[in-house]
Amino acid sequence: MGLKKNDRLVTLACGESDCKRRNYTTTKNKKNVTGRLELKKYCPFCQKHTSHKETK
Repeated sequence: MGLKKNDRLVTLACGESDCKRRNYTTTKNKKNVTGRLELKKYCPFCQKHTSHKETK
């Protein structure tokens, strides 16, 4: 189960103002999702659910 032709591996960083740690990696389809990905995930460093945004 590998990456498909249009899939891109992206890193998600915590959106908290002081944290900014890169906690998660996921894939996104670059043809269907043209903008930056933003998901609500649990940050173990902040110890709460925060929005995680796609980084370069």
